[in-house]
Amino acid sequence: MRQRTYICIDLKSFYASVECVERGLDPMTTNLVVADMERTEKTICLAITPAMKALGISNRCRVFEIPKHVKYIAAVPRMQLYIDYAAEIYSIYLKYISKEDIHVYSIDEAFMDVTDYLTLYDMSARQLGKTILNEIYVNLGIRASCGIGSNLYLTKVALDITAKHADDFIGELSEESFRETLWNHKPLTDFWRIGKGTARRLENAGFFTMGDIAHADEAFLYHLFGIDAELLIDHAWGREPVTIADIKSYRAQTNCLSSGQVLARSYSYEEGKLIVKEMADLLCLDLVDKGLVTKSITLHIGYDNRLCEAPAHGTISLDDETSADLLIVPAVASLYERIINPSLTIKRVNLTFNHVIPEEFHQYNFFTDAESLEKNRKIQKAVLSIKHKYGKNSILKGMNFEQHATTRERNTQIGGHRSGNTT
Repeated sequence: MRQRTYICIDLKSFYASVECVERGLDPMTTNLVVADMERTEKTICLAITPAMKALGISNRCRVFEIPKHVKYIAAVPRMQLYIDYAAEIYSIYLKYISKEDIHVYSIDEAFMDVTDYLTLYDMSARQLGKTILNEIYVNLGIRASCGIGSNLYLTKVALDITAKHADDFIGELSEESFRETLWNHKPLTDFWRIGKGTARRLENAGFFTMGDIAHADEAFLYHLFGIDAELLIDHAWGREPVTIADIKSYRAQTNCLSSGQVLARSYSYEEGKLIVKEMADLLCLDLVDKGLVTKSITLHIGYDNRLCEAPAHGTISLDDETSADLLIVPAVASLYERIINPSLTIKRVNLTFNHVIPEEFHQYNFFTDAESLEKNRKIQKAVLSIKHKYGKNSILKGMNFEQHATTRERNTQIGGHRSGNTT
């Protein structure tokens, strides 16, 4: 198989950098935090500038964890602005690389298969990466780093570890150089896909580096991690068979739709039921919008962190696949009543519609009131049409105006954070 060459570009402290650029400030020298200060001091900072990281402050710290003596600018999240910047940067990628060879890993990170472009541009991968980084900075003022590798794993490791120590913020790895330079690197959590839990299990077994893992008894690793040991062993040797083409062609065997939120305060039993019904109603519209139906629903409720009670969890099955809110919302409310402890307050809610399928594969059963469901569907379609044309809050239900409802506020957010729009 022909060896491929990948690059991965990461936008440094993206949200914080955007806020600095908008203010005419340099994120490398400016102390700025992106966080909604109207929430509690336990609010997680979405981003901090490199200048604050240089002070030893953690990127995903909570506001109260920032040392009191550090003076900084607090920027309210503006998610739509960040999306707009990300779209501009993606358009720069498209000037050099076809979309078929780009995998957007997150809003601030993207992998690119540049194998077939190096000859075209008569450039090395490093030269191409530097060209793209420079264009991002010149056009938008955003600094970025770049990893280069012979597979996706090495590219990511080159970005996360090697590029940080390079003067030009570009790191490059092959399987050979990975083994030569990073087999003794610590800690293990610096490596992609090794979290604190995995690292702890490895260290308890006497493995502290990737070199240790590479030379470990494979049967023992499979005993510890099961099938996941295969990925761990491959990565310890710097191997990764998956390509961007594989990612593009992948189709999940089962699909679901889900919604979750962390509540701004502890909610009572009745307040929580309202939130769950609102979430179910919105997910029903999402089903209709995507032309999908479901007959299995899972609800997961996390109680207040101050309590030691295990989360409430349950699944309910409907008689038939549907997207009708008149069937789903009462079912979700019934599930909530069945699994929740009414004497406890709740803080987190996750609702999932399982095993969704295209509506065209669904047939009504003999006992279904097809006429009522079709009428309900027409209403849902009309609601969607109005929302698409005039905005999410242009048409609402009575429950959305109850005192503790959250839908109206969430409709102005992106990913649970302020969009930055004033309308």
